[in-house]
Amino acid sequence: MGQRINYFTAAPKAMEVLLAQEEYLGQAFKDKVALWELVKLRVSQINQCAYCIEMHSKDALSQGESVERLYGLTAWREMPFYSDLEKSALGWAELIISDSPVSDGQYQNALSVLGEQGLVDLTIAVNAINSWNRIGKVFIPDVGVYQPS
Repeated sequence: MGQRINYFTAAPKAMEVLLAQEEYLGQAFKDKVALWELVKLRVSQINQCAYCIEMHSKDALSQGESVERLYGLTAWREMPFYSDLEKSALGWAELIISDSPVSDGQYQNALSVLGEQGLVDLTIAVNAINSWNRIGKVFIPDVGVYQPS
């Protein structure tokens, strides 16, 4: 089955809100683009959003990410390819999209690595990709045609 509804034409104002959030995040992560792409890809893998997995894999590769790190992302804890910052961000992303509560220890650990602004921005970024994943899973955009800009 192909795309069900073109959500951009059906609800342009709603999409403007999500795109404005993406613009903010693009600025927030302008010096950490690789980290942002890894987080978006990992959350999309967990949410099983085919379109977003394709998009963020291709975007990461086009920005110089290694194939090895993309393949290893599903087992990032056991792979030696990720920095402490990336591990903290990936762990935080997985935690906040799970049904588990965030303990004080988990919060303090993430805060100590990411800082206040970083923790807020990362939380918003995870929320954003989670929203896009839900939209993608419902309206099923065409997979296999995405090209990085």
